[in-house]
Amino acid sequence: MSGAEVELVLDARDSVGESVVWDERTGTLHWVDIGGIRVHRLALATGQHQVIVPPERPTSIGLCQDGRLILGLMKRVVLWDAEAGFETLAEIEPDLPDNRLNEGQVAPDGSYWVGTMQNNLTDGGRPKPIAGEKGQLLRISPSGKLTVLTSDRFGITNTMLWLDDGRFVTADTSRNALLAYELDPSGCRLDNSRSFAAPLARGLPDGSCLDVEGFVWNCRVAGGGCLVRFAPDGAVDRIVDLPCSSPTSCCFGDLDLDVLYVTSARFGLNDAHLADHPEEGGLFAVRGAARGRLARRFGARA
Repeated sequence: MSGAEVELVLDARDSVGESVVWDERTGTLHWVDIGGIRVHRLALATGQHQVIVPPERPTSIGLCQDGRLILGLMKRVVLWDAEAGFETLAEIEPDLPDNRLNEGQVAPDGSYWVGTMQNNLTDGGRPKPIAGEKGQLLRISPSGKLTVLTSDRFGITNTMLWLDDGRFVTADTSRNALLAYELDPSGCRLDNSRSFAAPLARGLPDGSCLDVEGFVWNCRVAGGGCLVRFAPDGAVDRIVDLPCSSPTSCCFGDLDLDVLYVTSARFGLNDAHLADHPEEGGLFAVRGAARGRLARRFGARA
């Protein structure tokens, strides 16, 4: 795309960088490395970078209205305070020991939505094959109440977006599918699943975010090496090439919300490729693409 500039912001070398979110109160980017069992904090004004090792493998991260962070781990969602530590909010699928959490996002009503999948990681963080569609989408209220949002099952849950027209968009990475649902007025049920956009031959859909115009920016993982901007009707509006094979999640940040930050993964790439492309797993910034929206906060209704 002409006019967009891409640069490596941090050579994070994440195994699976995910769930990047911008905290405008502190001027900080937060994201997780699922494979590396790390949580990153990067102060953009100073470049100060902090790595925190949580008690379990992290899978997603979000902001809270009270200043804490909400964190998805393998089998539970916790509230995290730097001084008080981790407080369990909800246990997820205790009856499905082979599943783990994956995607997580704060919804417009202040709840936290999470997606699960069959665990594709060994204890050492190496790839492990999965079979079938065993994941689901769930809602966690600020009180910790857990609700199953749809009976539909997913291979790899990714992308959680609430469009301006009321539709909810999500991805099943393993099926190369972006799906749109109608959201029940209660906010606790998804109905009438349809395809949001035609499958692309370039990579697979991973994380996404919305810009101020209501367009979807989707990371194309598994060799896609780009961001795709979809119009609300699902048409491809533009493509931004990236210097990484597997961009994983994105968010808008900086004071004017005009920089698109993108995490990436080294997961599944061989040593020869990584030797030639050491920037894989880095954090990238895309400037001149669009302006975005502030992240929602758990416990705060939009």
